Amino acid sequence: MAENPFFAPSDLPYELPPFAEIREEHYLPAFRRGMAEQLAEVEAIAGSTEPPTFDDTIAALERSGRVLDRTATAFFSIASSNSSDGIMEIEKEISPELTRHSDSIRLNRALWARIKQVTTSDPEEAWLLQKYREDFIRAGADLSETEQARLRELNEELSRLSTEFAQALLKAATEAALVVKDPAELDGFDQARIDSLRQDDGTYALPLLNFTAQPALSQLTNREVRRRLFELSVGRAPGNFAIAARMAALRAERAALLGFPDHASYVVADQTAKTVEAVEEMLGQLVGPAVRNAGREAEELAQQAGFPIEPWDWPYYSEQVRKARYDFDDSAVRPYFELERVYRDGIFFAAGKLYGVTFEERSDLAGYHPDVKVFEVFEEDGSALGLFLLDPYARANKRGGAWMNNLVDQSLLFGLRPVVLNNLNVTKPASGPTLLTYDEVTTAFHEFGHALHGLFSKVRFPRVSGTSVPRDFVEYPSQVNEMWVTWPEVLANYARHHETGEPMPAELVEKLTAAETFNQGFKTVEYLAATLLDWAWHRLAPGEEVADAEAFEAAALERAGIAVPQVRPRYRTNYFAHIFAGGYSAGYYSYIWSEVLDAESVEWFKENGGLRRENGEHFRRELLSRGGSLDPLSAFRNFRGREPRIEPLLKRRGLD
Repeated sequence: MAENPFFAPSDLPYELPPFAEIREEHYLPAFRRGMAEQLAEVEAIAGSTEPPTFDDTIAALERSGRVLDRTATAFFSIASSNSSDGIMEIEKEISPELTRHSDSIRLNRALWARIKQVTTSDPEEAWLLQKYREDFIRAGADLSETEQARLRELNEELSRLSTEFAQALLKAATEAALVVKDPAELDGFDQARIDSLRQDDGTYALPLLNFTAQPALSQLTNREVRRRLFELSVGRAPGNFAIAARMAALRAERAALLGFPDHASYVVADQTAKTVEAVEEMLGQLVGPAVRNAGREAEELAQQAGFPIEPWDWPYYSEQVRKARYDFDDSAVRPYFELERVYRDGIFFAAGKLYGVTFEERSDLAGYHPDVKVFEVFEEDGSALGLFLLDPYARANKRGGAWMNNLVDQSLLFGLRPVVLNNLNVTKPASGPTLLTYDEVTTAFHEFGHALHGLFSKVRFPRVSGTSVPRDFVEYPSQVNEMWVTWPEVLANYARHHETGEPMPAELVEKLTAAETFNQGFKTVEYLAATLLDWAWHRLAPGEEVADAEAFEAAALERAGIAVPQVRPRYRTNYFAHIFAGGYSAGYYSYIWSEVLDAESVEWFKENGGLRRENGEHFRRELLSRGGSLDPLSAFRNFRGREPRIEPLLKRRGLD
């Protein structure tokens, strides 16, 4: 296949993958050639008879596998964002092969022997060398032949099960959709939203988003319809319960093989938290206050409803209370949050004020779907920085949630500038402008914080580029970027009526900002419940089997003191993609761990005048540009000037 677009670097600007040329039949040959080439490169490194140096061993490993990297980056972006039956079949076939390939490198004894002999006095090289040694040890490089053989089996089965979990969940988004024949059952939606849900057979289908409390629950007036939607949400993909239980058992066995008492201990040893005790201490400070706050909120909602509320009632009646208390709801603010203006005059505007960057749409460059927009990013002096791609709309073949990933990693080693992608899951209107909810605006700013982390990366090696940091640190810069959503100068610039251009009225702005702390009991409990569910699955001891995953889930929540009947976990086991298909196993705590750093940083920005170039430059220089090239908490201390404290977070969430 001489014309396979993956066999040579893309000739598009910034080496943007040539999506217009890529066809499904290109992937498998490119994957297999890429793996073969990298194995040959690794064998040459391992078989060298020269004394090992940083350049001929570690840097050589960084230079290896370019065809494989290009192929995998494009493929897994498509598998998440624009999948198909063909893509899903390729993913099933190639995932175990990729796992075997990774194991063949990390378990190469000759290669490991050379890595152990490398020395360097350069600080960035020394940090990368340390990361490589940790990677190899954690991958089983020091195990016996018999132990390594079992480890390979475990890794391969886990890879296969993770793919099955993700694909079942993708299908469930539409297979478990709420379907109604009478549009009157969708009362609470505006006509444009109802029209967008109409199917060819005349029914109306509301697909599921990937969390428990579907946003539509806050709008639908029919209680029975809300109940049906909620039960579809929590009951989707039931086969995933068994997959999750099996994965948890395999992870526990693998942890024991690698010398850890459980999977959570294995995971956090490589994070900023370092120990399970540190995580549990932090979570323990939050559970009691959060549950008490949620209890008070439930009493208020019951008074509003006139009856004890159920989980499917909470979003609806909390919206009613918010309307009564703050005299506004999402329908009042949505006309001021038009998608393009949110980005152009909000997100890009704030980035320009803080970092001096500008964005120019490149209509001559294509993404993998017509909805994807491509922007070139420039520094203040006009020099090129990279590309930013935005894929805002939900699709039946796109996984739920919102995320960022790199299409090209910044690297001084290869002279590559970054290409980053943000995915949202906003409902595309049948016609007219795309109007966002306040939560969707916040999500857009959040994901763009990840994008900035990738765009501002300035490191030598791809292994530590951009967001290649511990999971309990990676959410921190993105959470900081949320502070600009309601920053007066930014909000005034983008929150304008989509028809009249009039700015959001001052009284509505006041109500919006005053309402930011509303419903924090619910939000904190649903998050903590998911976090502690993740923790329970991954604190299982080796050999501890779970026969009934749903019963295990209920018992785990009770044991953790977080079982609030009206507030279910943000994700149940059967659709907890973060931990069973997304690399966050025993790591969902990282959002709240990162929020400790975030709350500290927001306090710093406010103390230093907020949206100022010198503030942005300090944050960029000390933290965003460093990627994973130094200890993350050292980067935080360099920025903040001291160790992190939990008090700003407790105050923010009303838990102090």
